[in-house]
Amino acid sequence: MLLYRAALPLSRRTLNLAARTIRTHRENTRSRWRRLDPAQQALLVLVHLYKGEPFAQIAAGFEVGTTTAWRYVRETTALLAEQAPALEQGLRRARRKGWA
Repeated sequence: MLLYRAALPLSRRTLNLAARTIRTHRENTRSRWRRLDPAQQALLVLVHLYKGEPFAQIAAGFEVGTTTAWRYVRETTALLAEQAPALEQGLRRARRKGWA
């Protein structure tokens, strides 16, 4: 299998937000050792979400199993979704900022 590196046009702030969310979740649940640290897990998830890479490819790139990559993506997207505003709240915020 051939591996490659790629750049994502996302900010460091985006990566830090996802990593901080993962780190907090692990601390709250007293999670045991994981194959990837929170920043690596966040990057894996962002690669999958942005580029749409299949789990087998991102798993190979991060040297984890396919199931682990799938689990990391599922876990992180659920954690980030919990932080998202409700639809009504998001619409109100958009109106206030002039996105009418």
